[in-house]
Amino acid sequence: MKASRNLTLKLAAPADAAPIAAMSRELIEAGLPWSWTPERVARNLARRDTLVLTARDGAPFAGFAIMQFGAERAHLSLLAVHPDYRRQGVARRMLEWLIESALTAGIGSIHLELRETNLGARRFYLKHGFAETVRIPGYYRGAETAVRMLREIRVKS
Repeated sequence: MKASRNLTLKLAAPADAAPIAAMSRELIEAGLPWSWTPERVARNLARRDTLVLTARDGAPFAGFAIMQFGAERAHLSLLAVHPDYRRQGVARRMLEWLIESALTAGIGSIHLELRETNLGARRFYLKHGFAETVRIPGYYRGAETAVRMLREIRVKS
């Protein structure tokens, strides 16, 4: 396990598309057809309504996240942390950054889906204020059930 003392969060650059796609394939899409290819990540990098965030410890990627913004809600498509950096607050820091960005943009809620079998991620999101809303059988290419989660972030006045 590496120490992440020099962890920095910053928006991804076009050159980051391939390493982000490789991390997605290895850490999120394992066992499924590859969906978040370098080309798809690059298209999302170019979109004005999408944030692609990286967490770095010097040169290596410690993690990344991709979130799309709508008028009232954001969709967290991907969030991954390299195994060498897990349980060091990397995911928490990225999530906090994304929530602050969503609040600044006037977003009221953040939605996401994850594999029903990904118990670690489910615990993480529940711990950070997300609620499970529905299960969707066959969501992942007909192979796996998804759990949809939601967190209301807008402060009610």
